[in-house]
Amino acid sequence: MIDVRSVSFAYRKKPPLFESLEWNLEPGTIYGLLGRNGAGKTTLLKLLTGMLFRRTGSVAIDGIDPERRLPELQQEMLFVSEELPVPPMSITAYRDLYAPLYPRFDDAGFTRYLEGFETDPAESMKKMSFGQRKKALLAFGLATGTKLLILDEPTNGLDIPSKGQFRRVLAGAADDTRVIIVSTHQVRDLEQLIDPITILEAGRIIFQHSVDEITSRLRVHVGPDRPENAVYAEQAMGGFASLVPNTDASTSRIDLELLFNAATIETERLSELFAKEAS
Repeated sequence: MIDVRSVSFAYRKKPPLFESLEWNLEPGTIYGLLGRNGAGKTTLLKLLTGMLFRRTGSVAIDGIDPERRLPELQQEMLFVSEELPVPPMSITAYRDLYAPLYPRFDDAGFTRYLEGFETDPAESMKKMSFGQRKKALLAFGLATGTKLLILDEPTNGLDIPSKGQFRRVLAGAADDTRVIIVSTHQVRDLEQLIDPITILEAGRIIFQHSVDEITSRLRVHVGPDRPENAVYAEQAMGGFASLVPNTDASTSRIDLELLFNAATIETERLSELFAKEAS
């Protein structure tokens, strides 16, 4: 559905952020886009939606270049940014104004999401706390039914019950017609939900694999000593938390924080392991 080929991009008077970037995304999955501050996550998402213009290369969503800003594509994608500019109106008025732009907007679903988030649709969005505004915009985004839904840091500002509700709602909103991209630093909030995992570092994608691929190749080991075959290890309570090759087909939960650190610190070693297993 989404095809990014040889994309280069630079902000004015700055070195290139992307050079020959490649990324392909298929519907039916919730992609987790992880990266440090400054890695280019938000810029990449804005390139996907035509909010920024690339220097070279191509981006196609269902064969359409988002830079053309065609209505038939605009109604099929929504970017819920971490920045939350909102008009001085109630949630209901916001829905009435913007929902007609999305042909598959689910009004009943929108109401359910607001109820689950314990958000009053009559309240002015300007008077809401940051967390309440975030919940209102997430509810709207999930209800649009767009084929491409991009959520930038969706759990920032949410309390613990709201994070749990968001995970349940997002899982229910995913289907085989949609691409959902979640860009986040809060990996522990979403590690049981996002799949596959994409890691962006220094303007390039250094890692992209499904959870099944990851757990078939790696497992988490926690113990007093660092294993000799550890791909990556860091000190933890009582010893070390390590990623080791999964040589016995055992099952292990994925620790996204540990995986992210491994991918950004031991990039070549991790790449070699996955390349070896793939061959």
